[in-house]
Amino acid sequence: MQWADRIDRRFKLRDLRILMMVVECGTMGRAADRLSVSQPVVSKAIADMEHALGVRLLDRSRHGVEPTQYGRALIKRGVAIFDEMRQGIKEIEYLADPTAGELRVGTTESIIAAIVSPVVDRMSRQYPRMAFHVTSGDQATLHRELSERNIELVIARLLAGAPLAENMDAKILFDDRLVVAAGPKNPWNRRRKIELAELVNEPWALMPQESLSGSLTAEAFRATGLAPPRPTVSSSSVNLRNELFATGRFLTTVPRFSLMLPRKHPTLKALPVELPNTRLPIAIFTVKNRSLSAIAQLFLDRIRAITKPLA
Repeated sequence: MQWADRIDRRFKLRDLRILMMVVECGTMGRAADRLSVSQPVVSKAIADMEHALGVRLLDRSRHGVEPTQYGRALIKRGVAIFDEMRQGIKEIEYLADPTAGELRVGTTESIIAAIVSPVVDRMSRQYPRMAFHVTSGDQATLHRELSERNIELVIARLLAGAPLAENMDAKILFDDRLVVAAGPKNPWNRRRKIELAELVNEPWALMPQESLSGSLTAEAFRATGLAPPRPTVSSSSVNLRNELFATGRFLTTVPRFSLMLPRKHPTLKALPVELPNTRLPIAIFTVKNRSLSAIAQLFLDRIRAITKPLA
């Protein structure tokens, strides 16, 4: 208790912020410039923390500074401390004015188009002073941004067998699967039942095989004893694929929800053919023990409402 009391009395958030800036900048001089203080102020703050904790936080050399294992442990918690403070300020701002504030979300292009976009549209109409920052990327990028607390939540697929970072939580929104789709003018739309083998030699416009959608499509064909189709066009460009579908010639695979929520897809229709082994849940990812802002809670309420038919 005496040791804890000593830390409480002598440990300052300002000094923790200085430590984090020194590590970010690599030298005390550059950190002092960034913080608009003198270098002796920075040196004293680091020395006071090391004295209070009884351990060395930085290794100094002529090339700059590097955090010790103690410094890294403290900085890791410091990121969480300042993030919680920012969340607290956001909460106060929301309580003072529930019509304002900002939210940072990460997700994929297909989820943006079918789920996030209509929710943002409705919320921004109801609360015109709210601001939304939506980051699009692959699974690894989104999870890294979430772990570093650059975004507040992620909506993405929960990959089977993929380990979840120990600092993350995942809650399933709904289960989804891939479907084969074609443009409205495609003659396959006139069929009531189609076997996957009939489509192998058709013109396909697919996501690259190294992508999640591309790899799932290939595995679905292999699961039925077929070789994956050779795509006429392989591209992650949504605009390119939409232009090709409008010709009425090309087939593709898309998440089922993208054809259902919140409106029918303007350029695609699902074909009556089964793609096995493509079911993957869509989940909400958050950082464990991180307080979500009131705007994030409101946003998730709207997300759950719009996806309820699929839950």
